[in-house]
Amino acid sequence: MSNGKEQLDVEDDFPPVEADDAEPVAEVAKTNLSKRRTIDNLLDERRLKKQLTDYDFDL
Repeated sequence: MSNGKEQLDVEDDFPPVEADDAEPVAEVAKTNLSKRRTIDNLLDERRLKKQLTDYDFDL
């Protein structure tokens, strides 16, 4: 067990994070959101078409 008085070796040499590395993550999120919206629209269109075919026009 640790007694709390031990000296821990801490390295402060972290590689620099470039701004370009964070940009593809945002692009992926945009692409996923766009794909999700497309899928939602297709499902909504399919649901509406089914409602139209099931609707009794002879009221």
